[in-house]
Amino acid sequence: MKKIIPIMLIVTIASSVLSGCVKDKNSPIKEVYSQPTNLDFNFSVDPATLAFEVESNGITESVSEPLADMKVSNLKDSGDHISWSYAEQEIDVAIEKKAEYVDVTIRSNKDEENMFSWPSVKGDGYMLPINQGKYIPSNDSVWKDYLSEEKMKVIEAFSMQFFAVDKSAYSVVYIIKNPYNNEIAFQTENDIAFTFNHEFPTINEQKEYGFRIYVTKKDPVDVAKTYKNYLIEHGDFKTLEEKAEENRNIEKLYGAPHAYFWDKTVISEENIEWAILRDSFPEKLRVWIQELLTTKVEDGAELSSAFEELTSVDYVDKYTKNRIVKGLSAVVQLKEFYNPELFTETDKKTQKLVNKGIENLNPVELIDLNKRLLKSVLGDIVDPIEKWADANTVDVLKDMKDSGLDNMWIGLDDWQGGFIKPALVKEAEEMGYLIGTYDSYHSIHKPGEEQWETAKFKDTSLYENATVTNKDGNKIEGFQGQGRKLNPTLAMPSVKERVTSILNTGLAFNSWFLDTDGTGEIFDDYSPEHVTTEEEDIQARIERMEYLQKEWDMVVGTEGGNDFANKTVAFAHGIETPSFSWMDADMGKNKESEYYVGRYYSSTGGVPEMFSKQIPLKDKYKKLFLDSTYTIPLYKLVYNDSVITTHWWGWGTLKLEDEIANRMLYEILYNVPPLYHIDKFEWEKHKETIVNHSKVWSNFSKKAITEEMTDFQILSDDRLVQMTEYGKSLRVVANFSEVKFSYEGETIPGKSLLIIDEDGQVVYSPK
Repeated sequence: MKKIIPIMLIVTIASSVLSGCVKDKNSPIKEVYSQPTNLDFNFSVDPATLAFEVESNGITESVSEPLADMKVSNLKDSGDHISWSYAEQEIDVAIEKKAEYVDVTIRSNKDEENMFSWPSVKGDGYMLPINQGKYIPSNDSVWKDYLSEEKMKVIEAFSMQFFAVDKSAYSVVYIIKNPYNNEIAFQTENDIAFTFNHEFPTINEQKEYGFRIYVTKKDPVDVAKTYKNYLIEHGDFKTLEEKAEENRNIEKLYGAPHAYFWDKTVISEENIEWAILRDSFPEKLRVWIQELLTTKVEDGAELSSAFEELTSVDYVDKYTKNRIVKGLSAVVQLKEFYNPELFTETDKKTQKLVNKGIENLNPVELIDLNKRLLKSVLGDIVDPIEKWADANTVDVLKDMKDSGLDNMWIGLDDWQGGFIKPALVKEAEEMGYLIGTYDSYHSIHKPGEEQWETAKFKDTSLYENATVTNKDGNKIEGFQGQGRKLNPTLAMPSVKERVTSILNTGLAFNSWFLDTDGTGEIFDDYSPEHVTTEEEDIQARIERMEYLQKEWDMVVGTEGGNDFANKTVAFAHGIETPSFSWMDADMGKNKESEYYVGRYYSSTGGVPEMFSKQIPLKDKYKKLFLDSTYTIPLYKLVYNDSVITTHWWGWGTLKLEDEIANRMLYEILYNVPPLYHIDKFEWEKHKETIVNHSKVWSNFSKKAITEEMTDFQILSDDRLVQMTEYGKSLRVVANFSEVKFSYEGETIPGKSLLIIDEDGQVVYSPK
C-alpha cells in the first residue's frame, strides 16, 4: 500500500506592492513608474510529494504538480518558516513566508553530483523570456511541435531568470534565485507542460537553488515589473543614464540605427585608370603579384588569372575589375609584398617604414607601406593613396550623414577593416558615430590551422592548457565543430594583448562588440588543472566586458543580451531576432532553395550574400520567431531604459523580403534599432528605405530610450493591434493587420502605426 503522509501545510500571504524606489549603494534612486499588482494568496504544500498550490480570491491553482512520494524527515514548522528533508535523495527543502511572496529553497547535502526536479508545471499558457518574450498557449500546435521532447538550458534559452504560468484567473510568477545548472524539460503529449531540473555538480560548492513565488494579474506588465523590482531590490539594475554618466559616448546610441559596414578593398575600381593599366601594367610587378596570389592567398589562383587576362582584352569588364581590385587588396596586406629588387624608387616616408623593419611594423603601418610601394611602381595609373577606396568607404559614410542619419552605430566584422582604412574609423568618430569591431574569445583553433582570425591567439599554449573539458573528460568543440571552447577564466591576458595591439595602431574605435558573451552559452569545466564553474565562467566574461568599458572607454555590446550582463553592456544583438537558420537545411545548406540565406562571400569585397540576399521565410519560423501574436515585450518591460537590443546580424531589417513592413512596425512599437548591412552597392540600393524608416524610428527612439516601458496592451481579438507606452506620455499603437483600426478617434491603416506624445500624433506606414 502506498504510504500517505497526512501533512498539508497552509499559509496565508497578504501581498503588498514593492516600492519602486530601492537604492543601490552604488546608484542613485531610480523611479519606477509602473508597479505590479501582486495579489494576496494562501498557499499549501504537501511535503511528501512537494505538490504546491495557491489560492487567491477563492480560486485554487497548482504551482507544482505532485512528484513521486518521498520519505519525509526532520519536519519543522515555526509559522513563517517550514522545512523538512528527503533523506534518501539527500535533499533539504525550506519554505519561508514573506510579505509579497513565498521563498522556496532546495538544498543538496550530497558531496557527489546530485539532481532534483521541481517544480512540475502546467497551465493554460506560459509567459517565457525566450528572446524578447513569448506568450505560448499550452494547446498551440506550432509550439507543441517545436517543444516536443525539448530540453532548454535555462541561462542560455531564457533572456531573464523568471517564467510565468497563466492559470484560469491569475498568473503564477517564478523568479529563479540560482541561474546556474538549470534545465527545463518540456512534455507535449497532451498540452504543453514542463519540469524544472537542477543539477548539483560535484565541482560546485553552491548546493542550493530555488524560487520566489508571486501571484499576479494575467498581464505581461505585472509579470515583468515583478522581476524588475526584484532586480532593483538586489542592486542588479543599472539604467542607460547611469551608464552614460561613466561614458558619455553611450548617448550616441540614442536614436542610432545599427549597421555593419563591409568593405575589405584597399583600392577601389574608381582609383584605377583601367585602359592605361591594361596597356602598360609593369611586367615585373604583375608577375610578382601573381606569384603572391598563388602562394600566399587562399583561393588566390582565380584572382591571379585576372591579371593574365587583363593584357589580352579590348575592354576590361566588371568581373575582371572586381578580381583585379580584390587581388591588389589581398597582396597589399601581406608582409611578403615588399621586394627590394622590384620597389627601388621610394620616398622618405616609404624608406622610413622600410628601415623600421617589416616584422616591426604594426598592421596599419604595413598596409600603408605596401600601398606606397604599389603606387611607386604604378604611378599615375592610380590615384594618390589618400583617396584609395574612398568611394567604397568614407564617401558612403559621408552620404549617410548628409542624408540625415545623425546617429549611427557602425560595426566592422573584424579589425582588419580598420587596418585597411583607418580613415573610415576616424571619419566615423569625427561625425559623432560609434564605430567598433566584432571580437570573440569563445572558440580557439589548433595553432597553425586557424579557420578565422578571432580563433587565433599569440599564446599557442592555450589550445592544450586552457580549453573546456566536460564531465565525461572530453574537450568541448568550438563553433561549427571547429577547434575547442576557450575557458574565459584563462583568456584575460590574451584579451588584453589583442585589444592593446589593435588600439595601439592608432585606430579610433569607440565601441567593441563581443560575440557570444551575452548568450549564456557557458560551461562547467572539469579540466583537473583549471576546474571552473558556470558562475566563474560568467564572471570572467563580465570581467572582459568591464575591461573594455573601464580601461578603454568603449561602448560595449554583445551577442545575445541575456541579463546577467545587463549592468555592463549598453547594447545587444539577438534578443529581438535570434539565430535560427541552422534549424532548417533549406535555410542553412540547400543552395538551390529559395529560403537559402546565402554564402558568407561577396564577389565585390562588400556585404556577403548571407546578409544582402533577401529571402522569404517559412511560416513555421515566422510563427516561432517573428509572429506578433506570440511575442510579448517581457525584456523591454524590464530593460528598455537599460540595454538597447536589436536583431542578430544574420536577420537584419531588410533580410526577410515578406516581413519588412512588419519588422519596421515592430522596431518602433518595441523601440528596437533597425539593423542594416551596408557597402557602396547596398547603400545605393536601399538608401531611400533606410533613410525614411530610420528618421521616423530615430525621432521616436530618442524620446523612448531613457524611459521605462510602462504598459503593453493587446487591442484586438486577433492580437494584431498592440500598444506600448514609454514613461508617462509616449505611446505607440501598431496595426499588424491588413485592415484599418480606430484608436481614440484616429484611423490607423493596415500595416501602419500611430505615435502619440506631448507634441501630437503621427501616423506612419512603412514603405
